[in-house]
Amino acid sequence: MTHQEIAQVRKPAPRFTAKAVVDGVFETVSLDSYIQDPEIKYILLFFYPMDFTFVCPTEACVVAIIAFSERIEQFKALKTAVLACSCDSEYSHLAWVNTPKKEGGLGPMKIPLIADKTHEIAKKYGVYLEESGFSLRGLFIIGGDGIVRQITINDTQVGRSTDEALRLIEAFQFSDEFGEVCPVNWKKGASTIKPEVTESKEYFGKQK
Repeated sequence: MTHQEIAQVRKPAPRFTAKAVVDGVFETVSLDSYIQDPEIKYILLFFYPMDFTFVCPTEACVVAIIAFSERIEQFKALKTAVLACSCDSEYSHLAWVNTPKKEGGLGPMKIPLIADKTHEIAKKYGVYLEESGFSLRGLFIIGGDGIVRQITINDTQVGRSTDEALRLIEAFQFSDEFGEVCPVNWKKGASTIKPEVTESKEYFGKQK
């Protein structure tokens, strides 16, 4: 696989079609189906190492996936689809969904769990660990035009933040709509920078 085929910011997101568990049943999903949906402006695709495994307790995978699922209405309000993916089979995903939370399962999910049994998707997104057979904790924000806007890849020991994922999407949404720059630590409602030398002084003049 060439460098150009791996996910990069400002480049087209690598396409894929795969089996997934959606609302407790098997479905075939494709990235193109989300890109072509006029109601979706952003796609958040995140990878986690494995189902039913000791590799995941730091995030823990269960907690992380449930957190994204439970906050899906906030993502939907931002016209964002959320997809989870690991190198497990769709059967493993279904078993995990059907396992009660108190026994280490996920319980009912409001987001698709994509099965990447061939590791092809993880490789396309540059998160696959050849020596381990599973993926790193990658998170990708893809625009409705299919272009990668943001990439975060963590080693397996450190989890991610749903708050930060929402903040980033809000920032891209604001910037895309108004053409302004969202500075460091920007949150919705905070000042932004107009991308012109003279106009940008309005923002910097407010800084202490």
